[in-house]
Amino acid sequence: MIKKIKVLLLLAMSHTTIAICAFMLGIYTLPILMAPADPSSGALALSIKNTRYVATISDNLTDSDWLHWGKGTFSIGDDYIVFQGTLAPGPDYRLYLSPSFVQTEADFNQLKSSMIEIGEVNSFGNYIHPLNGSMNKTLNKNVNIEHYNTVIIWCESFNQFITSAQFKN
Repeated sequence: MIKKIKVLLLLAMSHTTIAICAFMLGIYTLPILMAPADPSSGALALSIKNTRYVATISDNLTDSDWLHWGKGTFSIGDDYIVFQGTLAPGPDYRLYLSPSFVQTEADFNQLKSSMIEIGEVNSFGNYIHPLNGSMNKTLNKNVNIEHYNTVIIWCESFNQFITSAQFKN
């Protein structure tokens, strides 16, 4: 009887572990499977033509890690932000402009009240392929890019810093 209970307990633990791992893998890969098409090359070229600032994501950001990262460049104009590069897949990414450089979750949370949220950047929306692609985001007319110096991608669901790039000092 005790041997039967041990076997059932071992089976329950192994199945629960597999279910948790499968769920986590599903959360991580779902954005890849649901990714929309990239913006057309013509739309990107037109936006990039009128670029005022270019910001490249640094490889050594403090709070970026193997699950939360980005590589590429942001082209910033008076009424748009274009991203070309790669992002770690994940849910509920948001694009922010900050008046100060941010590279940690603590910095982000401390400065969030001075930032402006530009919009969604997740693969469930219409803006970016989570692994390799581009995004073209139109800015509202009331956003003056001269008041900001950093572009940030943040995961709202898990309060995780993903990446950032400073476009002016």
